[in-house]
Amino acid sequence: MRAVRYTQFGGPEVLHVATDVPLPAPGPGQVRVRVAASVVHPVDLMVRSGRFPAPLPTTLPYVPGWDVAGTVDEVGPSVTTLAPGAEVLGFSPWLRTTAGAHAEYVVVDAAALTAAPTGTPATEAATLPTNGLAAAQALDLLALPAGSSVLVSGAAGQVGGFLLALARAAGLRATGIAGDDDRAFVESLGATFVPRGGTVPGGFDAVVDLAVIGESLLDAVRDGGGFVAASPPLRPEPVRGIRTLALEVEPDGARLADLVKLVDSGDLPLRVAAVYSFAEAAAAHERLAAGGVRGGVVLVP
Repeated sequence: MRAVRYTQFGGPEVLHVATDVPLPAPGPGQVRVRVAASVVHPVDLMVRSGRFPAPLPTTLPYVPGWDVAGTVDEVGPSVTTLAPGAEVLGFSPWLRTTAGAHAEYVVVDAAALTAAPTGTPATEAATLPTNGLAAAQALDLLALPAGSSVLVSGAAGQVGGFLLALARAAGLRATGIAGDDDRAFVESLGATFVPRGGTVPGGFDAVVDLAVIGESLLDAVRDGGGFVAASPPLRPEPVRGIRTLALEVEPDGARLADLVKLVDSGDLPLRVAAVYSFAEAAAAHERLAAGGVRGGVVLVP
């Protein structure tokens, strides 16, 4: 099969389209998906450049890619919930498996998949799984009751946008920190806008620090509130009874199905910044590395 692959670490130029990648076979509880679209994430750039700070389960060559929107091609033993031909989406936990979705086919656990949103192009649907689940799981960690206040840094990014939309759907009062150009977007999701670098108010029930501002944002949380860091190494030490938590996004087909319902109802907007072919993978990586991307950078076979 064809796949985007690299055999050495380096800049975007190491990416190439390989035509001889073995077709993966689904094992027990797994599904092989014919990929219609996937997304490039910052972690893909970090691994490709050789800057990822932890060991990976396999060695080069790598096929990158987490998110997948596509069609079930084959099911493995004991899979009864999905059948060939079903349109699905989900994500492969690449850092554990290195089973990359920037390929014509990828094998994913059936439990990580759900039915794709009705009538949504695959290029849009593919932007949902990893970032949407990250936003949902951040709010799940906090378990805030309706009416609570939450401050989100990096509010105009992919995860931040999903988080503001989910906060609104959950009846939370959200405030988003973002650049001046993103004010209209933040406010369109019912959130209060705070400019990046401006004065941050205090007294929030919780903060989700997606922009990695750090422990200084603890000052914005009331005593006994909650704080979610973007990853475990970034979790600050608790103070004033504040629960400090760390986001580790996990595949969850059932939770993803909840998000698909919100997409279908129009309550969870999907954003696409650009679509690239496999042959343009290097350009896709360059686009994401340039920063300021608002929406998913999508790859299609």
